[in-house]
Amino acid sequence: MIQDRIYNSQMECMDPEVRRKLQGERLRATVALEYANVPLYRERMDKAGIKPEDIHSMDDLKYLPFTEKTDLRDEFPFGLLAAPKDQIVRIQGSSGTTGKPIVSGYTENDVEVWTEMVARSLSAAGCTQDDIVQVCYGYGLFTGGLGAHQGASRLGAMTVPMSSGNTQRQIMMMRDLGSTILCCTPSYATYLGETIREMGLVPGKDIKLKSGVFGAEPWSEEMRVRIEELLGIDAIDIYGLTEIAGPGVAFECIAKHGMHVNEDHVIAEIIDPKTGEQLPYGTPGELVFTTITKTGQPMLRYRTHDICTLYNDPCPCGRTTVRMGRITGRTDDMLIIRGVNVFPSQIESVLVGINGVAPHYMLVVDRVNSSDTLEVKVELTEEMFSSDTVSHIEGISRQISEQIKSVVGIAAKVSLVPPKSIPRSEGKAKRIIDNRKI
Repeated sequence: MIQDRIYNSQMECMDPEVRRKLQGERLRATVALEYANVPLYRERMDKAGIKPEDIHSMDDLKYLPFTEKTDLRDEFPFGLLAAPKDQIVRIQGSSGTTGKPIVSGYTENDVEVWTEMVARSLSAAGCTQDDIVQVCYGYGLFTGGLGAHQGASRLGAMTVPMSSGNTQRQIMMMRDLGSTILCCTPSYATYLGETIREMGLVPGKDIKLKSGVFGAEPWSEEMRVRIEELLGIDAIDIYGLTEIAGPGVAFECIAKHGMHVNEDHVIAEIIDPKTGEQLPYGTPGELVFTTITKTGQPMLRYRTHDICTLYNDPCPCGRTTVRMGRITGRTDDMLIIRGVNVFPSQIESVLVGINGVAPHYMLVVDRVNSSDTLEVKVELTEEMFSSDTVSHIEGISRQISEQIKSVVGIAAKVSLVPPKSIPRSEGKAKRIIDNRKI
């Protein structure tokens, strides 16, 4: 087990009441900045009857209007900047699947804040200047690659900017350089682990990894166990999003007791996704973030559409920040099938615990005779696929069907498919095909 480290104990272990006062001061400054420089925010605040001087403390956060991803698309590219363009030193963004991309402008201050947050995240995973960090997130507009890179560089670690793709070369570099920290999506970590095993390489001997920092897509506790078994590492969760600051907004420590929110830079809330009302700690709902140190393109009460829970009970590591639980789904990728809410993570939690199948799956939703149908395509492992025990395979299919019915509450057709037949992704995994929208 690697030893936990605290990069900035003054901020990460600050008395919560002192931090709350600091958050209030920074919130007031951010609201004033937004009101003065961003017409959209000023218009919404005026419509809500709110002026910057009405914001006195954290208690007043709930009076501020929300922002949404559609606002970034509608104001593309520079409509939400709070700083002059000549102060913007970097643009980060995501391509999006429809319409215009999402972009965010970063000042030098914003890059520094982001770097600090990622450095804290990697430090909590055990990274020091003695480590070799292999970054397999994509570089470019996507925040993953550059975010992990600049955080590792801040710690003084040797950084290997592999980006995504070319799995065989990834493993060769990992082996020959002796990489000790891996940064990528959890689905790609699983694929790397499977390929390493297939190549006959032994983690701990041929592969020197000790920990991995995985994010950019939701993943389950069962997948964590699978990754740790495949790679012989501690698998650590990290959270971020382009609109706020990329990876590092929140991160797990080695206690794996939820992700610590970098509260001196961002404020986290949980709201009821239907009413918008704030919910108490320990209650699941939609995650909302407000940036309080960002100067290029701050975001006030940004609705992430991610579903999770916030906790404020003590963490064994000594950090005093609020923690967020795993993302259990998204309000915008939640499937409603025959009136039942279905999240891909629920299906994944079933599959990872069943012997004979790999953690690669696809959900295919259709509508037949005005009734919704769900097919779950699941890969068999190499060992099970080569087995001639048909009854055993049929038993696995029944087991999956029964557990999906128990966990999700609806019946699903289970199709067991050959190994590697479901498309792999070196970025975010695509899990859903919804033919009802066609």
